[in-house]
Amino acid sequence: MTQNKQPVTNTDSPIGGENYSCGSTGGKDPVHLEAARTLAQEFHKHNIQLVYGGGTTGLMGELAKTLVSLSGPQSVHGIIPRALVKVSTKSSTRSPEANGNGAGKAAEREVTDEMLEEDGIPESEYGVTTVVEDMHTRKRLMASKVLEGGPGSGFVSLAGGFGTIEEVMEMTTWNQLGIHRVGVVLLNTNGYWDGLLGWVRNAVAEGFISAENGKILAEASDPREVWPRLLEYQVSSERMQLNWGQE
Repeated sequence: MTQNKQPVTNTDSPIGGENYSCGSTGGKDPVHLEAARTLAQEFHKHNIQLVYGGGTTGLMGELAKTLVSLSGPQSVHGIIPRALVKVSTKSSTRSPEANGNGAGKAAEREVTDEMLEEDGIPESEYGVTTVVEDMHTRKRLMASKVLEGGPGSGFVSLAGGFGTIEEVMEMTTWNQLGIHRVGVVLLNTNGYWDGLLGWVRNAVAEGFISAENGKILAEASDPREVWPRLLEYQVSSERMQLNWGQE
Protein backbone atom coordinates (compact mmCIF):
# COMPACT_ATOMS: atom_id res chain seq x y z
CA MET A 1 0.00 0.00 0.00
CA THR A 2 1.34 3.39 -0.81
CA GLN A 3 0.71 6.98 0.12
CA ASN A 4 1.23 10.08 -1.99
CA LYS A 5 2.99 12.54 0.31
CA GLN A 6 1.94 15.62 -1.63
CA PRO A 7 -0.52 17.83 0.33
CA VAL A 8 -4.08 17.15 -0.83
CA THR A 9 -7.65 17.13 0.27
CA ASN A 10 -7.55 14.32 2.76
CA THR A 11 -8.51 10.82 2.00
CA ASP A 12 -2.46 4.91 2.64
CA SER A 13 -3.01 10.47 6.22
CA PRO A 14 -2.41 14.05 5.63
CA ILE A 15 0.39 12.76 3.45
CA GLY A 16 -0.41 10.50 0.55
CA GLY A 17 0.55 6.85 0.20
CA GLU A 18 0.43 3.36 -1.13
CA ASN A 19 0.11 -0.04 0.45
CA TYR A 20 1.87 -2.94 -1.07
CA SER A 21 1.52 -6.67 -0.64
CA CYS A 22 4.15 -9.19 -1.69
CA GLY A 23 5.98 -12.31 -0.65
CA SER A 24 7.89 -12.71 2.60
CA THR A 25 10.39 -14.74 0.55
CA GLY A 26 12.41 -13.65 -2.45
CA GLY A 27 11.32 -16.42 -4.81
CA LYS A 28 13.68 -18.35 -7.08
CA ASP A 29 14.11 -15.74 -9.81
CA PRO A 30 16.16 -12.66 -8.79
CA VAL A 31 14.08 -10.56 -11.20
CA HIS A 32 11.46 -10.20 -8.44
CA LEU A 33 13.95 -8.73 -5.96
CA GLU A 34 15.14 -6.35 -8.65
CA ALA A 35 11.55 -5.29 -9.33
CA ALA A 36 11.13 -4.52 -5.62
CA ARG A 37 14.25 -2.33 -5.64
CA THR A 38 13.15 -0.50 -8.78
CA LEU A 39 9.70 0.12 -7.31
CA ALA A 40 11.32 1.61 -4.21
CA GLN A 41 13.35 3.94 -6.43
CA GLU A 42 10.14 5.03 -8.17
CA PHE A 43 8.47 5.73 -4.82
CA HIS A 44 11.47 7.82 -3.78
CA LYS A 45 11.41 9.73 -7.06
CA HIS A 46 7.72 10.61 -6.68
CA ASN A 47 7.81 11.32 -2.93
CA ILE A 48 5.66 8.30 -2.05
CA GLN A 49 5.26 6.83 1.43
CA LEU A 50 4.96 3.07 1.83
CA VAL A 51 2.59 1.21 4.16
CA TYR A 52 3.43 -2.49 4.29
CA GLY A 53 3.28 -5.66 6.37
CA GLY A 54 6.27 -4.90 8.58
CA GLY A 55 8.44 -7.88 7.71
CA THR A 56 12.15 -7.85 6.92
CA THR A 57 12.34 -10.94 4.71
CA GLY A 58 11.93 -11.53 0.99
CA LEU A 59 10.38 -8.97 -1.36
CA MET A 60 8.66 -7.35 1.61
CA GLY A 61 11.92 -6.52 3.34
CA GLU A 62 13.75 -5.60 0.14
CA LEU A 63 11.22 -2.95 -0.86
CA ALA A 64 11.04 -1.43 2.62
CA LYS A 65 14.81 -1.41 3.19
CA THR A 66 15.55 0.09 -0.22
CA LEU A 67 13.01 2.90 0.21
CA VAL A 68 14.29 3.73 3.71
CA SER A 69 17.85 3.93 2.35
CA LEU A 70 16.65 6.50 -0.19
CA SER A 71 13.95 8.48 1.62
CA GLY A 72 14.56 7.84 5.33
CA PRO A 73 12.70 5.85 8.04
CA GLN A 74 9.60 8.05 8.00
CA SER A 75 8.91 7.01 4.40
CA VAL A 76 7.95 3.47 5.47
CA HIS A 77 5.32 2.35 7.98
CA GLY A 78 5.25 -1.37 8.71
CA ILE A 79 2.29 -3.01 10.47
CA ILE A 80 2.82 -6.55 11.73
CA PRO A 81 0.92 -8.96 14.02
CA ARG A 82 2.69 -9.93 17.22
CA ALA A 83 2.57 -13.62 16.23
CA LEU A 84 4.79 -12.92 13.21
CA VAL A 85 7.47 -11.27 15.34
CA LYS A 86 10.03 -13.66 16.82
CA VAL A 87 11.59 -12.25 19.99
CA SER A 88 15.14 -13.37 20.65
CA THR A 89 17.01 -13.00 23.93
CA LYS A 90 20.30 -12.88 22.05
CA SER A 91 22.09 -9.59 21.58
CA SER A 92 21.86 -9.92 17.82
CA THR A 93 19.33 -11.33 15.39
CA ARG A 94 19.82 -13.50 12.37
CA SER A 95 19.94 -11.91 8.94
CA PRO A 96 16.57 -11.23 7.25
CA GLU A 97 17.46 -13.70 4.50
CA ALA A 98 17.84 -16.60 6.90
CA ASN A 99 14.26 -17.84 6.62
CA GLY A 100 13.85 -16.94 2.96
CA ASN A 101 13.60 -20.54 1.70
CA GLY A 102 12.67 -22.43 4.85
CA ALA A 103 9.78 -24.88 4.99
CA GLY A 104 6.45 -23.58 6.15
CA LYS A 105 5.51 -20.15 7.45
CA ALA A 106 8.16 -18.56 9.64
CA ALA A 107 8.25 -15.29 11.53
CA GLU A 108 8.47 -12.28 9.22
CA ARG A 109 10.62 -10.33 11.65
CA GLU A 110 13.04 -11.12 14.47
CA VAL A 111 13.97 -8.66 17.20
CA THR A 112 15.66 -8.79 20.58
CA ASP A 113 13.53 -8.59 23.70
CA GLU A 114 15.04 -5.18 24.45
CA MET A 115 13.85 -3.84 21.08
CA LEU A 116 10.19 -4.86 21.28
CA GLU A 117 8.05 -2.17 22.86
CA GLU A 118 4.41 -2.49 23.91
CA ASP A 119 2.96 -1.38 20.56
CA GLY A 120 5.89 -1.19 18.19
CA ILE A 121 9.51 -1.65 17.18
CA PRO A 122 11.92 1.31 17.24
CA GLU A 123 12.71 3.10 13.99
CA SER A 124 15.15 1.05 11.93
CA GLU A 125 16.47 0.39 8.43
CA TYR A 126 12.96 -0.92 7.69
CA GLY A 127 11.20 2.24 8.80
CA VAL A 128 8.65 2.76 11.57
CA THR A 129 6.82 -0.37 12.75
CA THR A 130 3.54 -0.83 14.61
CA VAL A 131 2.82 -4.20 16.27
CA VAL A 132 -0.85 -5.27 16.36
CA GLU A 133 -2.64 -8.26 17.83
CA ASP A 134 -3.98 -10.07 14.75
CA MET A 135 -4.15 -10.23 10.96
CA HIS A 136 -7.54 -8.52 10.76
CA THR A 137 -6.23 -5.50 12.66
CA ARG A 138 -3.12 -5.44 10.49
CA LYS A 139 -5.05 -5.34 7.22
CA ARG A 140 -7.62 -2.87 8.46
CA LEU A 141 -4.96 -0.45 9.74
CA MET A 142 -2.92 -0.74 6.57
CA ALA A 143 -5.98 0.01 4.45
CA SER A 144 -6.96 2.94 6.67
CA LYS A 145 -3.51 4.50 6.30
CA VAL A 146 -3.73 4.20 2.52
CA LEU A 147 -7.19 5.74 2.36
CA GLU A 148 -5.97 8.76 4.33
CA GLY A 149 -3.56 9.58 1.52
CA GLY A 150 -3.73 11.90 -1.46
CA PRO A 151 -4.24 11.41 -5.22
CA GLY A 152 -2.51 8.30 -6.46
CA SER A 153 -2.75 6.48 -3.13
CA GLY A 154 -3.67 2.85 -3.64
CA PHE A 155 -2.83 -0.82 -3.31
CA VAL A 156 0.07 -2.48 -5.13
CA SER A 157 1.02 -6.14 -5.20
CA LEU A 158 4.29 -7.73 -6.21
CA ALA A 159 4.76 -11.49 -6.51
CA GLY A 160 3.74 -13.55 -3.49
CA GLY A 161 1.83 -16.56 -2.18
CA PHE A 162 -1.50 -17.25 -0.48
CA GLY A 163 -1.38 -14.24 1.82
CA THR A 164 -0.55 -11.89 -1.03
CA ILE A 165 -3.34 -13.03 -3.30
CA GLU A 166 -5.81 -12.96 -0.39
CA GLU A 167 -4.99 -9.31 0.32
CA VAL A 168 -5.18 -8.38 -3.37
CA MET A 169 -8.61 -9.91 -3.79
CA GLU A 170 -9.91 -8.40 -0.56
CA MET A 171 -8.95 -4.88 -1.64
CA THR A 172 -10.43 -5.53 -5.10
CA THR A 173 -13.68 -6.73 -3.52
CA TRP A 174 -13.76 -3.73 -1.19
CA ASN A 175 -13.53 -1.48 -4.24
CA GLN A 176 -16.41 -3.31 -5.94
CA LEU A 177 -18.49 -3.04 -2.76
CA GLY A 178 -17.88 0.71 -2.53
CA ILE A 179 -15.76 0.56 0.63
CA HIS A 180 -12.94 2.45 -1.10
CA ARG A 181 -12.35 4.06 -4.50
CA VAL A 182 -8.58 3.83 -5.02
CA GLY A 183 -6.62 1.73 -7.49
CA VAL A 184 -5.46 -1.87 -7.06
CA VAL A 185 -2.42 -2.68 -9.20
CA LEU A 186 -0.66 -5.97 -9.86
CA LEU A 187 3.03 -5.59 -10.69
CA ASN A 188 3.11 -8.43 -13.18
CA THR A 189 6.86 -9.11 -13.31
CA ASN A 190 7.74 -11.84 -15.85
CA GLY A 191 4.04 -12.66 -16.21
CA TYR A 192 3.77 -13.80 -12.59
CA TRP A 193 0.10 -12.73 -12.35
CA ASP A 194 -0.95 -13.93 -15.82
CA GLY A 195 -3.01 -16.75 -14.31
CA LEU A 196 -4.99 -14.42 -12.05
CA LEU A 197 -5.54 -11.88 -14.83
CA GLY A 198 -6.68 -14.71 -17.11
CA TRP A 199 -9.18 -15.82 -14.46
CA VAL A 200 -10.60 -12.27 -14.30
CA ARG A 201 -11.02 -12.20 -18.08
CA ASN A 202 -12.75 -15.58 -17.98
CA ALA A 203 -15.05 -14.47 -15.14
CA VAL A 204 -16.03 -11.43 -17.23
CA ALA A 205 -16.65 -13.63 -20.29
CA GLU A 206 -18.78 -16.02 -18.23
CA GLY A 207 -20.82 -13.18 -16.72
CA PHE A 208 -19.68 -13.48 -13.10
CA ILE A 209 -17.90 -10.10 -13.16
CA SER A 210 -19.08 -7.14 -15.24
CA ALA A 211 -16.73 -5.77 -17.88
CA GLU A 212 -16.44 -2.48 -15.97
CA ASN A 213 -15.65 -4.17 -12.64
CA GLY A 214 -13.14 -6.38 -14.42
CA LYS A 215 -11.01 -3.23 -14.74
CA ILE A 216 -10.84 -2.66 -10.97
CA LEU A 217 -7.74 -4.86 -10.83
CA ALA A 218 -5.13 -3.09 -12.98
CA GLU A 219 -1.84 -4.41 -14.35
CA ALA A 220 1.65 -2.91 -14.58
CA SER A 221 4.29 -5.01 -16.31
CA ASP A 222 7.14 -2.72 -15.19
CA PRO A 223 7.72 -1.02 -11.80
CA ARG A 224 7.91 2.33 -13.59
CA GLU A 225 4.29 1.89 -14.71
CA VAL A 226 2.87 1.52 -11.18
CA TRP A 227 2.64 5.20 -10.25
CA PRO A 228 1.05 6.24 -13.59
CA ARG A 229 -1.51 3.42 -13.24
CA LEU A 230 -2.50 4.68 -9.80
CA LEU A 231 -2.71 8.31 -10.92
CA GLU A 232 -4.87 7.50 -13.95
CA TYR A 233 -7.14 5.08 -12.10
CA GLN A 234 -10.86 5.67 -12.73
CA VAL A 235 -13.46 4.18 -10.41
CA SER A 236 -15.82 1.64 -12.02
CA SER A 237 -19.25 2.96 -12.95
CA GLU A 238 -20.72 -0.40 -11.87
CA ARG A 239 -19.30 -0.64 -8.36
CA MET A 240 -21.97 -1.07 -5.72
CA GLN A 241 -23.46 2.14 -4.34
CA LEU A 242 -23.50 1.10 -0.70
CA ASN A 243 -23.21 3.45 2.26
CA TRP A 244 -20.37 2.27 4.49
CA GLY A 245 -20.20 5.60 6.32
CA GLN A 246 -16.54 6.26 5.44
CA GLU A 247 -16.31 7.68 1.90
